[in-house]
Amino acid sequence: MVKLKITTIGSSAGIVLPKDVLSRLRVAKGDTVFLTESPDGFRITSYDPEFEEQMTHARKFMRQRRDALRELAK
Repeated sequence: MVKLKITTIGSSAGIVLPKDVLSRLRVAKGDTVFLTESPDGFRITSYDPEFEEQMTHARKFMRQRRDALRELAK
């Protein structure tokens, strides 16, 4: 567990993530993270469920149109 302090950033409030937390999340300055509510509290993650859904559809399409995509790649 990492203890974070809420601080003032301009006219808003924010938290500062230590470097080791950023590296474990595999994010850097300017990246987006997601705060999701879970049964035991809140979770900060770099996982984007919307992007994962789009990739699932893309993989399905690529599987269905494999021959056409191979022809276009030539």
